[in-house]
Amino acid sequence: PLNTNFYKKEFQELWAKINRKAIYRVKFDSDELVQKCVSALNRHLQVTPLQYMIQAGEQKDNLADNLFHGNDGFKKTQTKTEYGKPIQSRVKYDLIGKISENTVLTRKTSTAILQKIQPEVFEQFKKNPEHFISELSRIVTEQKASIVIERLTYDEIDGQYGVEIFTAGQIGQDFSRATEKLRNHIYDYVITDSIVERNFVQDLDTSREVVVYAKLPRGFMIPTPVGDYCPDWAISFRAGSVRQIYFVAETKGTMSSMELRKTEKIKIDCARKFFQEIVQKANENHVNYDVVPDYAKLMDIVGAGSTQTEIMMR
Repeated sequence: PLNTNFYKKEFQELWAKINRKAIYRVKFDSDELVQKCVSALNRHLQVTPLQYMIQAGEQKDNLADNLFHGNDGFKKTQTKTEYGKPIQSRVKYDLIGKISENTVLTRKTSTAILQKIQPEVFEQFKKNPEHFISELSRIVTEQKASIVIERLTYDEIDGQYGVEIFTAGQIGQDFSRATEKLRNHIYDYVITDSIVERNFVQDLDTSREVVVYAKLPRGFMIPTPVGDYCPDWAISFRAGSVRQIYFVAETKGTMSSMELRKTEKIKIDCARKFFQEIVQKANENHVNYDVVPDYAKLMDIVGAGSTQTEIMMR
């Protein structure tokens, strides 16, 4: 349950600044998208043939009745993996429909992409139709996102998140990954997903500059072309201790863009635009967002020992 930190003025002010809903808009040239997708698919689309595992075994001697009716009555003697040859599947696929659904593109654009990829690339559909569809959809989605991120804009819409998003899903959590009891967090405990997060929580909870912080609930989402994104942390610093009191950030063990997954990097780039165009505009640039590997980098960004600042972090 939420503790008294949630109701502190510093957290309520921070939450009021970031509690905004938005939609994104994007305008792009379909021909440009088709060309980029075709080029990427010709280079990178690799479909794994259907696999069949053949297992040989023999029945054990002197089987007890309870073993006779189950797998325990046999011992495995040999296992072999074979790959199926391309065959004409009896299953009928709405290939264009599935790709359009997965990539949120029109049937016309999906058809143009399929028509222009190299014949040998398209032939891979016969190897494994399901894998072909999923891999092609993934590559097309990544290409679409790389184009639209440059042309993407956010518009604020009516409505805000209710307090219930902070309490939803609290029952049945895995407390084996929970921290020790905390002092500055809005819950007494936090479920961490990595050693990076655990170390970050320890530093936040012992910091003299931090008044209150929160691991943001899954219900707080920013829409992006590759799926919804949920920031990690919201942090409010003590007034006068830093330059930026409010901040939204992402904790990652590596800061290298090349090491982040493509979809992950796209979501982060979209989040930057969301905070620039929606949150900062509404709050006179008093809320910032960034990616940090640890608490030390966070303090570098917010500027320890400077004027008032508030920070929220992912």
